[in-house]
Amino acid sequence: MKLKPGFHSELFATLKTYSKDKFIADLMAGVIVGIVALPLAIVFGIASGVSPEKGLCF
Repeated sequence: MKLKPGFHSELFATLKTYSKDKFIADLMAGVIVGIVALPLAIVFGIASGVSPEKGLCF
């Protein structure tokens, strides 16, 4: 797949300025989202009338 001339990915631009502090912040955000998402998925399973572990399957 050829890219158009002048095309650049924002990923590369972002990684140039990515620091350890930003990584720590992103890691903490991911942990918090996981803490919220797991119980929510379990509740969706229970509310759907199936066993709680079925809410975790995707």
